[in-house]
Amino acid sequence: MCAMNNSSLLTANLGLPEATRVKRPLPKAQLFKRFDWTPSQRERFDAEVSRLDFVNWISPRTVPAIAVGNEVKEIFVVEVQLKRRCFDVKSIELLAKAIPQRVVYLLRYEDETMLAVHYLKLYITPWQHAEGMSLQVCGINLDMVWEGFVRIIVGTSLCDVADGNGDIQHDIQHAKGMSLRDEIRVGEERAKLERQIAALERQMNATKQPRRKRELFVELQKLKSLL
Repeated sequence: MCAMNNSSLLTANLGLPEATRVKRPLPKAQLFKRFDWTPSQRERFDAEVSRLDFVNWISPRTVPAIAVGNEVKEIFVVEVQLKRRCFDVKSIELLAKAIPQRVVYLLRYEDETMLAVHYLKLYITPWQHAEGMSLQVCGINLDMVWEGFVRIIVGTSLCDVADGNGDIQHDIQHAKGMSLRDEIRVGEERAKLERQIAALERQMNATKQPRRKRELFVELQKLKSLL
């Protein structure tokens, strides 16, 4: 099953099936009471996050065509209203590590949004206008749906890190015969190479000495051959 994106839906719904929509607040006071955060962690989180809400619940109950997975029984989307655009990523990482469920985080500041997911570590997409943010529910069970969400968010995150190269997102979404963990490892290695190549290109363009420029060119070609 594949639920296609629908830009006419509200942003918080992310193009997800209407039946998955919920609106349940997640009070910060409840988080502070439940989780063993230090006073400085609570203070930083409170200074950056205005409010949190569960906005989508994906399960066989809300999407009957999708079965439970061996590992994933339900998926939530939590909307995080930020007080400022430039925030400390550690606040979101703290939240993601504390909540044991499979959660996609929809971070919002005014009319901009970004998606975040914790898979081994936190991945965050670049800022995007609210109306352009969407996900697809694809798969016959929730294991497949969750992996699809992770691929989209991780792939977009790594593209941003590597100066917007779309090949990385393609690698994450289409690496056949690999586990999700291995796909992400390959994507991160490619992103690292892309950063190194971009740095060398800038250095080569700024270099005036012909000999040094040739040396950089040879080094650059070696790196490009690894892509």
